[in-house]
Amino acid sequence: MGLFSLVTLVTGMRGPSGFGSASTAEQVTEGIDASKLTAVITGGASGIGLETARVLALRGAHVVIGARNMEAANEAKQLILKDNKSARVDVLKLDLCSMKSVRAFANDFNALQVPLNILINNAGVMFCPYQLSEDGIELQFATNHLGHFLLTNLLLDNMKNTAKVTGTEGRIVNLSSIAHQYTYGHGIRFDKLNDKIGYNDKAAYGQSKLANILHANELSCRLQEEGANITANSVHPGLIMTNLMRHSAVLMRALQVFTFLFWKNVPQGAATTCYVALHPNLTGVAGKYFLDCNEMKPSNLATDKVLAKKLWDFSEKLVNSV
Repeated sequence: MGLFSLVTLVTGMRGPSGFGSASTAEQVTEGIDASKLTAVITGGASGIGLETARVLALRGAHVVIGARNMEAANEAKQLILKDNKSARVDVLKLDLCSMKSVRAFANDFNALQVPLNILINNAGVMFCPYQLSEDGIELQFATNHLGHFLLTNLLLDNMKNTAKVTGTEGRIVNLSSIAHQYTYGHGIRFDKLNDKIGYNDKAAYGQSKLANILHANELSCRLQEEGANITANSVHPGLIMTNLMRHSAVLMRALQVFTFLFWKNVPQGAATTCYVALHPNLTGVAGKYFLDCNEMKPSNLATDKVLAKKLWDFSEKLVNSV
């Protein structure tokens, strides 16, 4: 993080976009009419995912929440409807660490026969002890990257068709993290992805967050080559104490004591996602990384085009092998 980014984070000073770390999701979307848009939000049952769903629904969007815990998802829906009786919210089962569940979600969504304008790949896990998914893939990589990679591919035809028919730009937003800078030595452990030896929960999380940026960048290039009217970007929401940190709550709360100036509340944490998903100033902007509602430069690994292409091919082989 550069000095300017650090200053704006601590002070809440606004950047070139007119927004900053203190801006909330409602503030960055004020006056925006999303009534003709449909958005899928993964992990929209709690935390910044729920706030993102609430604010998009507030702006009129038809929101479809994908969540592993259906009880929590339905509670989230009722919470949104309580304050916004006209909100259009659907909930569908989605467990991103299961390729079977991801495919089932895509089938269920397509059965709704609705267009798709916005895909927000928000759900994730963080600092998990070593474990493999039901498909035999390291859990953080499977959940944070691979599940979203497959989901995006399965929903992409709908998005392309929607953009073509309506003339409205589609947007894909990947939630990454500043932790993408703190990964394994070469970025992605392609040959040792599932190895327990050498596994580090922090580096594995950073690896998955690096993959989120590389995925968005490579996808952006492919969409541009096709001439598709869809953009793909990645964001760092900031430091927010949510259920994502359940595997490291004690560590995070201890850290929070010494770094309290850097932490955001949930409405602030959802701001960058909502800004990138809805704001008209970002029309045509693709393959970028955003922090505090402003474009920032990620790590050198995150901008490595060769690495991004290698990850895409690797991910395709993985999902096809399941």
